[in-house]
Amino acid sequence: MLTMRNLLLHLIPVALISLPVTMAMAGEKSKDVEKGFTKLFNGKDLSGWKIAENGKFEIVDGLIRVSGPRAHMFTEKEYVNFEFRAEVKTTPGSNSGIYFHTKFQESGWPELGHEAQVNVTHGDPVKTGSLYNVKKLFKTPAKDNEWWTQTVIVKGQRIIIKINDETVIDYVEPKDVKGGRKLSKGSFALQAHDPKSVVFYRNIRVKTLPE
Repeated sequence: MLTMRNLLLHLIPVALISLPVTMAMAGEKSKDVEKGFTKLFNGKDLSGWKIAENGKFEIVDGLIRVSGPRAHMFTEKEYVNFEFRAEVKTTPGSNSGIYFHTKFQESGWPELGHEAQVNVTHGDPVKTGSLYNVKKLFKTPAKDNEWWTQTVIVKGQRIIIKINDETVIDYVEPKDVKGGRKLSKGSFALQAHDPKSVVFYRNIRVKTLPE
C-alpha cells in the first residue's frame, strides 16, 4: 500500500529535478525577450537591412561579422524617438560605427544623422561611445575581444549613449544646428570602416518611444 510518506518521497526528487530546468528556461526567455523591444537582426539572415557598396556583412554563427573595405548596412525601417541596443565586440585595431537618423546611400560616408563610434584600439583617437564629430571620448570602458552592450537613446533633442550600464554621452542638440549631422528621422546603419577592421554585432533590438 502506498503511504503518504512514500508518496512524498517519490514526488520530491521529481520536483527537484524539474525546478532547475523550469527556472533555466524562464531565465533564458527573459534574457532574450525584453519588454517593448523588437529585434532588428534575427540571427539567420539580413532581412530588413540594405547593404551599400557591396559591403562585406556576413552571418557567422548567428553573429553579424563586419569587415572592410568601407561600406554601410542600413535598416529599411526609419525611427524618430527610440532606445536602441546592440551587443558589440571589436577585434584589436578595428573601427566601426552605429549610425542613427541616417538615410541609405549607394556610396560614401553617410551624410545625414549621427554616428555612435565603435573603436577601442584603432588609430582614430575618438573612441567607443563618442557622438562622432560632436562629443568626443578619448577613453572608453569598452574592451577589445569582449562583448559590451551599446545603447543609444533619442528622445526629442536629447541623445544618451551608454556602454553597458555606464552613460558616456548625455547631449542635448541645439535646435538651430545646420548641415546633415543632426537629429531628424531615419534609419540605423552599421559601418564597415576599413579592410583591417573586423567587428561583430549581435542581439540588435529597438524600442520606439513616444514622439
